Amino acid sequence: MARILLVDDDPSLLDVLCMAFEDAGHEVLTAATGLLGHAAALEHRPALIVSDVNMPGIDGFTLCRRLRAAGDDVPILLLTSRDSEIDEALGFELGADDYVAKPFSTRVLLGRVGALLRRQAVRRDEAVSAPVGPRLVGHLRIDPDRIELTWRDVRITATVTEFRLVEALTERPGVVLSRPRLLQAMRNDDSVVAERIVDTYVRRLRRKLEAVDDAFDRIETVIGAGYRWLD
Repeated sequence: MARILLVDDDPSLLDVLCMAFEDAGHEVLTAATGLLGHAAALEHRPALIVSDVNMPGIDGFTLCRRLRAAGDDVPILLLTSRDSEIDEALGFELGADDYVAKPFSTRVLLGRVGALLRRQAVRRDEAVSAPVGPRLVGHLRIDPDRIELTWRDVRITATVTEFRLVEALTERPGVVLSRPRLLQAMRNDDSVVAERIVDTYVRRLRRKLEAVDDAFDRIETVIGAGYRWLD
């Protein structure tokens, strides 16, 4: 099936998860610390990472941040027992793809992992079977084949989810897109995620674009309706 990296400092939970993922047919790699998890991610290039948040030293958030800063877009699912609303917002700010709060059933976790893997497979197939080349929207260059964004000739480091958000907004400039519609375009699966997560993705995307152009103002919030890309 897929190579999965499990990162958790709880050996009992790590054993349970390892057994569950192996029974589901996956190849499993394990790491007992965030530092070892980071090294394993770089060396073995897993198809997906499941990481606990609350670990000493390099925690799950730091692991996620380091991988995203290096341009690694491997799907990352975070596990946490902290306050879900706070951790979910912070996790997605750092580039996490999904989030499961403890306690959880392994069946639910496997289902969420399966959804992420299917989404990743669809994106790879789309890139191979339907290359459409880059397109320009004002100062923004969108390259679906490379999953790459460039603003005024400066490359923007974006996750796959952020890239899909930009694609959805710029396909119909000036048209207001609701949160449910943007969420469907961004995730393209049946996993359950709060619609307000769209706000987090938009906020993170704005920050990245403002970092290269402090006058960036193309994404407009339409109160009570959603977002649109300004012509």
